Amino acid sequence: MINAELIQAARIIQHGGVVAYATEYCFGFGCDPMNRSAVLHLLRIKRRLSDKGLILIAADTGQLDPYVENIPATVLATWPGPHTWLLEAREGVPGWITGDHSSIAVRVTAHPQAAALCRAAGMALVSTSANRGGGAPTRSYRETLRRFKSEVDYVLPGNVGDAPAPTPIRDAATGALIRPG
Repeated sequence: MINAELIQAARIIQHGGVVAYATEYCFGFGCDPMNRSAVLHLLRIKRRLSDKGLILIAADTGQLDPYVENIPATVLATWPGPHTWLLEAREGVPGWITGDHSSIAVRVTAHPQAAALCRAAGMALVSTSANRGGGAPTRSYRETLRRFKSEVDYVLPGNVGDAPAPTPIRDAATGALIRPG
């Protein structure tokens, strides 16, 4: 699934840009989680404070190694798939990713294009819905272009998956549902 658009999006991310791309439910904003200026730019687009923390998506568990030390078997059994889990963040993970929390929300995505983008960029990516804080996320390429073309560095053409709602978020330590799907 490597094509010119995917390569362009990956390069933009590698160079500190913010890209909008399709995910399981909606379009998302993504960037290099370790690039502070990219993450802060993304948060400005969303008009969101950094205290909430961000979700990271990956193509495989190896891409999550810089962020988490231990992934329980119960979590591994749900991936790849539309399941986001709160795991204890590895020491040194920046606060602009975790927000005011000691945990981090992560997912190994089953969305083919989102996974391909992670592979092409060579890293896990920030994945937060393409919307302003509290607003409805975009669900099509055209709508994302219309609403955010002037604010993001690139909108990757693609189609969202068939998930009926955002991925549920569960706490891996307790199993508690943090955000219903």
